[in-house]
This record gives sequence, structure tokens and C-alpha cells, in this order.
Amino acid sequence: MKATLIQSGIIWEDRKANLDHLSSLLEASSPNEGIVVLPEMFTTGFTMNPAPLAEDMNGTTIRWMKERAAIGGYALCGSVIIGEEKRFYNRMVFVTPEGDVSFYDKRHLHTMSGEHTVYSRGNKRVVVNYREFSFNLQVCYDLRFPVWSRNRGDTDVIVYSANWPSVRSNVWKALLVARAIENQCYVIGVNRVGTNPDGTTYTGDSAIFGPKGELLASLEPAAEGVASAILSRESLDKYREDMPVWRDADPFELL
Repeated sequence: MKATLIQSGIIWEDRKANLDHLSSLLEASSPNEGIVVLPEMFTTGFTMNPAPLAEDMNGTTIRWMKERAAIGGYALCGSVIIGEEKRFYNRMVFVTPEGDVSFYDKRHLHTMSGEHTVYSRGNKRVVVNYREFSFNLQVCYDLRFPVWSRNRGDTDVIVYSANWPSVRSNVWKALLVARAIENQCYVIGVNRVGTNPDGTTYTGDSAIFGPKGELLASLEPAAEGVASAILSRESLDKYREDMPVWRDADPFELL
């Protein structure tokens, strides 16, 4: 399966401008299969102002995702602000070319930026089966918590959609590799580029890693771009068979 990264800048709190821009990037790169991953809050940037920006699951962005996925023949995912029952969620949405929609609400809210004061915390781990792979959906700060990301024998690919600041880019890059190695799975990490109004900068460093931690695809830092890699079902199964470290894993429970 082909996996494609879209490392884009985000225009602050401007849904239409961001969707138009992403449409142009998708049209220029013409991915035509597999999965395409967008950054966290790709229509707004990482804003703590959800009320005027939130949509429901029948809103403009979800309709746009369904349209792009159907036209391109790929699954499309990334996180958006969703409002439900007077609550706001940082929700990662996964849309197939057939129009099937799955979603994951970010569990680990970034307390240092106040995310927990305006968004509701997710409480459900979500793994989506799409074609020959199973995708564990995660959002940004979730990357720091290995128990939550843990492969429980049901994960082939972990997908991280992020707005990860450049000041901590070394942590982003190191943890993506760690999550791939410890879970013996592919890891896709897609981060934005550009600068927020508050001066926070993002260098992207989007990448795809194989189950040994090997780099399969990456993009130049601080620049928009598109990159792809092939995820091999056969290679993944063979590696897990040849190096079955999962058999010796410790049991655990999340309270």
C-alpha cells in the first residue's frame, strides 16, 4: 500500500483558505491509492478558540474529505475541530474512497497550552482496518505516551497527525522511531510547517518509518511538500515472524 504525507502550512483559523490550499497540493501530487495523511487541525491551526470554528460530522470539512478521497481513490485522514453536544473535540477523521468514516478523539490533551480547558478528552482507542492493514489513529501529544500507542496485536501502522513545535523537533523525530521499533509496525508522522500568530514555529519533519525504525520517506524541514512510501504487508509479516519480540511483551491494563 502506498502512504503519502502532506506537509503543509496552515493559514490561521481560515477553513476555506486551508481547504483550497490542500486541494491544490493534492491535485499537484496526484496520489491515486493507499492512504494520505494531513496535519493536526489542518483547517484552522492549533487554536484554543474552537467555538466559531467547530463543525459537525456533516460539515464542510468532512464533505471535502469524502470528495477528495472519492476522486483520488485513497483514504484521507487528519484532525479537525468537531463540536458535539456542547463539547469540542480534536478529532482525527479517517475517510475511505467509498465514503466510510471512522474517527478518534485525541486522548492526551496538551495541558501546557491549555488544550484541556477547551477540548474534551477522548477515551476510546481506535484502530481502523483498511484493505490489508490496520491503522492505529493518534494525534500529536499522544506520541509521548507509549502505553497508549502500544500494539496489542492489532496494529500494523500507527498514524500521528500533528502540530509539533520546532523547539521540540528532536523529540518528535526520536519518538517516531521509538514507536516503530517497540511496536514492530510502520509509523507515519505528519506535521505542519509555518508560524502561528503567537510566534510558534513548525518545521514539519514529517516521515514514514518501517518496523525496524528504518526511514522510508521524509520531507525537507520548514518547507511544504509531499512524499510517499510503500508499506509492504509481506515484509512486515516476515519481520514479525523472524523477530517475534511481541511474544515476550509485558501485559498491562489501562485504568
